[in-house]
Amino acid sequence: MRNRGFGLIWILVAILSGALFPSCRSHKKIQKDEIFIEETVEIKHNKHNKKGQTLGDRIAEESMTWIGTPYGFGKSEKGVATDCSGMVIVIYEQLAEIKLPRNSAEQADFCEDLEEKEIEPGDLVFFATGKDKKKVSHVGIMIDREKFVHASGSKGVMLSEMTTPYYRRTFIKYGRVPGRL
Repeated sequence: MRNRGFGLIWILVAILSGALFPSCRSHKKIQKDEIFIEETVEIKHNKHNKKGQTLGDRIAEESMTWIGTPYGFGKSEKGVATDCSGMVIVIYEQLAEIKLPRNSAEQADFCEDLEEKEIEPGDLVFFATGKDKKKVSHVGIMIDREKFVHASGSKGVMLSEMTTPYYRRTFIKYGRVPGRL
């Protein structure tokens, strides 16, 4: 009986130790600056994350989480309010650590031009939706070769398709942010 009680105690100690001290953690203390550098290298130089997703996949996936955010000119806060370029800026800064220009026309100039067959998730699409039909005034993030997420002035952040006549008519170009793997 005494041995049985002793064995149960050790089992409980082992279970509690596993819960309190996970085996996957390192106990080595690292300065915050070193952690930041390590994370930056992983994000910028590793095309795939641990789930096998590319940075473009993660950008596209994050843009989908913005759907339903109301439109707000000059704003860029998920769930609160955003405009099209504000959403793009925040997503690229958070996931790729790339700072983009504030408006869609400057973002279009900043990007490398792409052909439709070169589009990958996370690439950008630009439109001329304003009075000047040749000047970029709207941007979205491509999910695949047909769908993109953007902040509509009337409906907020939404998913749309390139096959829609309005977007075909106002389309200017596809672009890839330099430095995005």
